Amino acid sequence: MALVESMKEFIHVEDAEKNVGEECALRGWVYRKRSSGGLIFIILRDSTGTMQAAVKKENVDEKMWKMAEDATIESSIELSGIVKVDERSPTGYEMNVKSFNIIQLSEPFPITEYQSTELLLDKRHLWIRSQKMNKILRIRSYVFRYLRGFFADRGFYEVTPPLITKTGGESGSEMFDFDFFGDKVYLTQSSQLYLEAMIPSLEKVYCLVPSFRAEKSRTIKHLAEYWHLEVEAAYYTNEDNMKLQEEMVSYVCQQLAKNNSDLLGQLGVNADSLEEIKPPFKRLSYKEALDYLGSHGAKKKWLDDLGTEDERILTENEDKPIFVYNWPLKIKAFYMEANPENPELALNSDMEAPHGHGEIIGGSQRIWDANTLESRMIEMGLTDKSYDWYRDLRRYGSVPHSGFGFGVERFIKWILNLDNIRDATPFPRMINRAEP
Repeated sequence: MALVESMKEFIHVEDAEKNVGEECALRGWVYRKRSSGGLIFIILRDSTGTMQAAVKKENVDEKMWKMAEDATIESSIELSGIVKVDERSPTGYEMNVKSFNIIQLSEPFPITEYQSTELLLDKRHLWIRSQKMNKILRIRSYVFRYLRGFFADRGFYEVTPPLITKTGGESGSEMFDFDFFGDKVYLTQSSQLYLEAMIPSLEKVYCLVPSFRAEKSRTIKHLAEYWHLEVEAAYYTNEDNMKLQEEMVSYVCQQLAKNNSDLLGQLGVNADSLEEIKPPFKRLSYKEALDYLGSHGAKKKWLDDLGTEDERILTENEDKPIFVYNWPLKIKAFYMEANPENPELALNSDMEAPHGHGEIIGGSQRIWDANTLESRMIEMGLTDKSYDWYRDLRRYGSVPHSGFGFGVERFIKWILNLDNIRDATPFPRMINRAEP
């Protein structure tokens, strides 16, 4: 039964400012609690923030006072009273409580102020209630919202590719396999090939779905399961592709700065810094990147990939992402188009986030000629029949096209300056963790 039947609805903490001087009802969870004689202060939290509530013994009946005394940390509660401005309150507002009810009395909460990282991961199902994780998850939700808005405004269709596949998306990355009614299949590491299949139908498509990588990586930027925004667009060149990427990243940063500056500030992020993320982004060819690394003491040679330390050197003094483009074709995926000006190079690019946060986007112009694709696949040993349907795409009305993949958690790690990518997702899946 609701606390106050006469009230039409409960407000959220974020609405307290609009209801100063009025009697309102709140519901949420006990975040903090302290008492002094006939006065109990409860910090209530809900999805939008926290607010202090003062329960005076003289203002409530005996049953309500007893419930306020018994309320434990993380008990779910509902209360009503008059909202007032109070500068002494941690949140600037306070409710003088007239009614108090416990929905469920929590057992002693297993997370206290100082806990190890491993315990917080073991208790992730409870730790996501923390103020830090609440704010990160809210920003994450806004990022998803703005990404979808960006592509809707530009005439892209959102599509839903399968997550179970018999076809690999790239060379080199390991995949999770399992039995599928007697057949060996994989969890997708990329939906790119399926998006390419949708181009002749919808022309410009994107998906925002999980991808899975079985790479045995123990780094601050790798997840075994992550949310992957992938895009494919008919008639886009690699140059068009790069412009779309920088416009997308800039748009999301601008929207966050415009609409969520308070929330960013609570996470220690200056919204002004995101306002400065605007096109164009700096571009370095792969060769220029190697030369720059060499001048800063990194021993890199042609055909080497870029490691975490290399990415840090390239971006530590940058405030915006940068592109590294035209990589050697030999070390890139089978579907990438060769640069006609230098066939040893790919028409591709990686976007590196500032201050060493690493690669957040990989994209390229795709091979669209059937014979060229076949030669490239034979060269890379991709001759099994599971790719036959992909070969068909080049036999029936193929067109030039480009696309990219964007790691959402890596983007969030950068914009919030998180120490580890695991905090950019509610339930991280890593090489050593598949629960809770």
